[in-house]
Amino acid sequence: MLLNLHVKNLALIDEIEVDFMDHLNIMTGETGAGKSIIIGSINAALGGKLSKDAVRDESEEALIELLFQVDSPKIRHMIEENGITMMEDGQLLISRKLVHGRSISRVNGETVTLNQLKELGACLIDIHGQHEHQSLLHKNYHLRILDRFAGKELTPIKERVQKSYEEVKELKKEWEDATASEEQRLREIHFLEYEQTEIEEAKLKPHEDEDLQQQYKKMSGAREITELLSTSYLMTGYDQEGAGDLIGRCIQKMAQAVSMDKDLEPLYNQISEIDNLLNDFNRELSDSMDDFTFDEESLLEVEKRLDLINGLKVKYGNSIEKIQEYYKTILEKLEKLYHYEEYRNNLQRKLEQSEERLRNEARQLSELRKQSAKQLVPKIKHALLELNFLDVEFDMEFKELEEIRSNGMDEAYFVISTNPGEKMRPLDAVASGGELSRIMLAIKSVLAQEDDIETLIFDEIDVGISGRTAQKVSERLAVIAKKHQVICITHLAQIAAMADAHYKIQKNVLDNKTTTNISLLNEKDSILELARITGGAVITEQVIKSAKEMKQLAKGTNVNRL
Repeated sequence: MLLNLHVKNLALIDEIEVDFMDHLNIMTGETGAGKSIIIGSINAALGGKLSKDAVRDESEEALIELLFQVDSPKIRHMIEENGITMMEDGQLLISRKLVHGRSISRVNGETVTLNQLKELGACLIDIHGQHEHQSLLHKNYHLRILDRFAGKELTPIKERVQKSYEEVKELKKEWEDATASEEQRLREIHFLEYEQTEIEEAKLKPHEDEDLQQQYKKMSGAREITELLSTSYLMTGYDQEGAGDLIGRCIQKMAQAVSMDKDLEPLYNQISEIDNLLNDFNRELSDSMDDFTFDEESLLEVEKRLDLINGLKVKYGNSIEKIQEYYKTILEKLEKLYHYEEYRNNLQRKLEQSEERLRNEARQLSELRKQSAKQLVPKIKHALLELNFLDVEFDMEFKELEEIRSNGMDEAYFVISTNPGEKMRPLDAVASGGELSRIMLAIKSVLAQEDDIETLIFDEIDVGISGRTAQKVSERLAVIAKKHQVICITHLAQIAAMADAHYKIQKNVLDNKTTTNISLLNEKDSILELARITGGAVITEQVIKSAKEMKQLAKGTNVNRL
């Protein structure tokens, strides 16, 4: 059950913290006080929509935290199956933070996705929103109710129907693709054979492209190095205008100068040494050039092979492995086209078998649903009688769809008659808003008895009801609350009087700043709140007395006099 709610900087809420109790928790307050914000924050914490502007003005972030006590072994197992570690005491802390338009969700400190959060929330709480009873006007919702009531008994066959439906869908598409004309078939064969030949003639080898790239890089480098060395050899050689030739001519000039002045002999010796060094360098450079042999023809062959492989990559895949995979699909397609009639016959046979299997599974699903409906309908009818539908008749009708869908072959919907002698008709043709609210409450109460969800939340389930009917609704909520935690927002004193824990939500304005607050009422304040609900703006002693009597009747116990 839900132990604690903590909300900070969300909409009108500055910061609130609420400890919820066992059984029936009632929240009341003036219209616009922020009651629905409380329920909305719980829904948001469990993965519901949270608008980017939900953060309170002048705040950078909003935070919602829910603390649960999980006692059901089945729910604990479901939670742990989703990879979430339970606390030793069976508690579960869910938090959702909204920062700069982004939300971060955590469960017991571990970050989770919104989908994980929604799946978890579906196990922990059943939230009935303000307008959820309107969903009863849509017949497909009725089937969802039935399937939920049937529970895990229905799950295996539903999964088989879904799987068979997808298989039939794929086979039908393949069959449609296989209805080409003979001319189209021959054209496709010709095209595929061209692709087959092109790939086969390439004679590709695994990782060949990588090896060729390395060869090309090395050969391209060898050519460039050879060109650089050749140029250097010419620049330092003894051809005309080469460094060796110029230095040789310099030596001749210096020899003439030395013959006329012996003091210049050291300079002559230096240039002679330079000539010897340059001669050695030029000879070694020539030897190095012989090591960098370059074969232009081999490079062209590598380039040509790479161009071929890259061209195939553009057509059939970005790697040799992808090209070879595509080649296999070509052979498979050609095999089908060569033996086209045999392929079509086999495909038709597979489709007929799959459709027959789908029909059988859909019939099994339909039969299980009808058996479950025989158990569900009397329970809902009994709950309706307790909610002041005195002469109600209630049933569920089934119609077979023209085509089987992923959810089976059934169109199922509830029918009702609220007056003696009236023919039973679909809910959308009969029920008013108040009646829909009570019908939804009856359904929720029945479902609560069948599943393991420990907490139910009702946001204004009392829409459109009053008087004796309101009293009946309050009694029904109390019955549900005996085995479940119920949190309910209401405007009716008859319902509020039944509270095991009564909370008042009010809006305050301080320093031109509006905030919503919630507080747990003691017995005295609870009676005053009941008086406010029944008496309006002026609360007289008689109104307070009536409120006290209402509380006594609701609880069956005496309360202290004010």
